[in-house]
Amino acid sequence: MMRVPRFSRAPQCERNWSGQPAYVKRTPADTPTDTETADDRGGRVPRGTGLHEEAKARTDRRTRVTVLVALGANLLIAVAKTIGGLLAASPALLSEAAHSVADGMNEVFLLAALRRSRRPADRRHPFGYGKERFFWSLLAAVGIFVMGGCFSFYQAVHALTTGAEESYDGYVAGLAVLGVALLTEGASLLRALHQVRVQGGGAGGGLRDPALRTVVAEDGTAVLGVTLAIAGMALHLVTGQVIWEASASFAIGALLVYVAYWLGRDAREQLIGVAAGPEPSRRIRALLAAQPEIDSVEALLTMRLGLDSTLVAARVDLVPGLDSEDVEQVAVRIKRSITHVVPEADQIFLDVTEKAERGGRGVQAEKAEKAEKSPAATGERGGT
Repeated sequence: MMRVPRFSRAPQCERNWSGQPAYVKRTPADTPTDTETADDRGGRVPRGTGLHEEAKARTDRRTRVTVLVALGANLLIAVAKTIGGLLAASPALLSEAAHSVADGMNEVFLLAALRRSRRPADRRHPFGYGKERFFWSLLAAVGIFVMGGCFSFYQAVHALTTGAEESYDGYVAGLAVLGVALLTEGASLLRALHQVRVQGGGAGGGLRDPALRTVVAEDGTAVLGVTLAIAGMALHLVTGQVIWEASASFAIGALLVYVAYWLGRDAREQLIGVAAGPEPSRRIRALLAAQPEIDSVEALLTMRLGLDSTLVAARVDLVPGLDSEDVEQVAVRIKRSITHVVPEADQIFLDVTEKAERGGRGVQAEKAEKAEKSPAATGERGGT
């Protein structure tokens, strides 16, 4: 039986998955300070004071500006669309007004997410508040569905059942409002896309941030929705058939429902616990397999805790013959190396045992093999 190591810098210890004493969460003493980073062998290399935190703060400030730009645009356009829609008695324009109101309220949710998600961890929330972003993004998706999609469907049905007559003056006013809305929403969308490019672009870069992803989706949908409203109003005026404007309202509603579903599905995955991507999992597994003291990696589990926070739990078999001091040094070095190759891995748990103790394939080995093939271990996404 392997002796329980005495920790000089990480005194806490708890039972591992197989019932043996195990090293647990990385402690502040094991973690490189704000003025250091870790090299591949676990050594400490100086770096700028609080560099990582400053970078996250700068990103949050840029995202906040983007959300505020979108909020201002949506509030201004919502008022103009509402006035124009009432004057023109246009269901398509009123649908777009509801869309802008929903977007404006969602921006308020996103501002709350930016502020609350950066609160430090405490006793009640030891892993921090990073998932706040996903919660408020889920509320934003619900807002788009209820206030935008459902109201657009209502306007379409109301137009078909009661009819809608537009005067020439109402037509001109409505198109003028939609023209200004198109320019404003387009400017907001360009601002959001610019930040996506600055932060790396794509699903693995700027669009990892649920707040920024929501703004891009809202602004893109708004530009397309305004285009549909313009087409519906123009065809209504030319043909005198309200079916065209009602169809535009139906199309706007369907578009909003789809966007709400897409945003809500992603927020749901993050809230219930989704694994880190395949690439971070691959890098961590390769790093563990390359350590000379590790005989085998029995299981590797990951879970995203927030935008820049990932939990890593690994069960590894060590080569025989290591004493408690060697095991402690190996564990500390591995944790630092993981942080170096995957900076967002800020919660690391290692379950270490000696190969000689495991002795053949038993129940624990089968459980380890099953865990290794799970979506959390492979980095694949489960569910629909």
